[in-house]
Amino acid sequence: MFQLNYVAAGLTAAAALTSMGGPALAQSDDPSRWLAPTMIEARANMFMPGLNYLTFQHMDQMFATREVAAGDTVWELPENPMSLEGDYTIQGETFDLEGALERTRTNALVVLKDGELVHETYRNGSGPDTRFLTFSVAKSYTSTLIGLARADGLIESLDDKVTTYLPEMEGSGYDGPTVRDLLRMRSGVNWEERYEFGSETQLTTVHDNSLVAYNYRWCDYAANESEPGANAPDAVFNYATLDTSVLGCIVERVTGKTGAEYMSEKLWKPMGAEHDAYWIMDGPDDVGREFFGAGLAVTGRDHARFGQMFLQGGMANGQQVVPADWVTEATVPDEGYEPFAEGAPMGYQYQWWTDAASDVFMALGLHHQFIRVDPENDIVIVKISYTQEPVGRDAENEELFAQITAKLTQ
Repeated sequence: MFQLNYVAAGLTAAAALTSMGGPALAQSDDPSRWLAPTMIEARANMFMPGLNYLTFQHMDQMFATREVAAGDTVWELPENPMSLEGDYTIQGETFDLEGALERTRTNALVVLKDGELVHETYRNGSGPDTRFLTFSVAKSYTSTLIGLARADGLIESLDDKVTTYLPEMEGSGYDGPTVRDLLRMRSGVNWEERYEFGSETQLTTVHDNSLVAYNYRWCDYAANESEPGANAPDAVFNYATLDTSVLGCIVERVTGKTGAEYMSEKLWKPMGAEHDAYWIMDGPDDVGREFFGAGLAVTGRDHARFGQMFLQGGMANGQQVVPADWVTEATVPDEGYEPFAEGAPMGYQYQWWTDAASDVFMALGLHHQFIRVDPENDIVIVKISYTQEPVGRDAENEELFAQITAKLTQ
């Protein structure tokens, strides 16, 4: 899936500027606002353990952003509080609910059962109006924008080549794979998703240049630097945030709008989101793009609305927002695609993770963010975390989810 060897300390401002050759941007109305050394250093250190509980709540103070406007009509979630108190066993230790949330480093927990809001907890200074950056949870939203663009007739077929919509990708690693290949993380592009922030790995190089120093855009890297890998498109699953970035650029190209604009118009307002969301950018507004692979900040309740909409086959607030056939196509594994590797407990459909042992599907993000949709039990769990490690603690969260589910279904 991906390799972990996390370097806790990010780049210093001086290292970011020196190693990347300094900013090289088009003219901006106020480039100094986002290119000041203090801001670069803040972005470089956004994952720092001990403070990430706070930085994950305030990314709009470190990044250029684009707002996803909510509408005037809110999808009101009926409230039916149910107790989740009691003992929880996490990795062999017993805790009460608060202890379990602290053990799994939780900022927010929002739970829906039968379409009703049965529990929410906010911790560490957060609240119902806090917009949390939940990293690769954004991938499931970007996938949904592809589905909406297809429903609008702007994408003729998922089997179209990427270059059909982004001709600038000709000659790059993306000259060959289809839109569907990218949705499944099977582009065949040479990419190693290894989380060693502060190192010189491929992911970190792009992260540091695009999100930290604002030197170039993710899709610029895809067009100018990506190369075919050892495997043909569709042959092997290889988790690649770069694939999702290219999907987002397809959305931009076919709609003629920014990702934030299209998301507001086609998803956020029709769904009845309660709060504006925002995307962090890979550059100031005049040159930057939404970080489609991991850059969406959303409240816990609005994440829950999104999950509930998918549980309801794309219905939200009394209307069909996302086509029902897209919901099925995006979240139910095709034969031969689950698990994603021999012996793996999970599969991967269209930027949604699937559980090989059940009909559960999930939007997952770095540092253990979850929108967990459980159709069999009619439960949606949103868990927003701030773990020290970017990956590797899924087992303890699955234990927590199983015990929450048991309390709600006994």
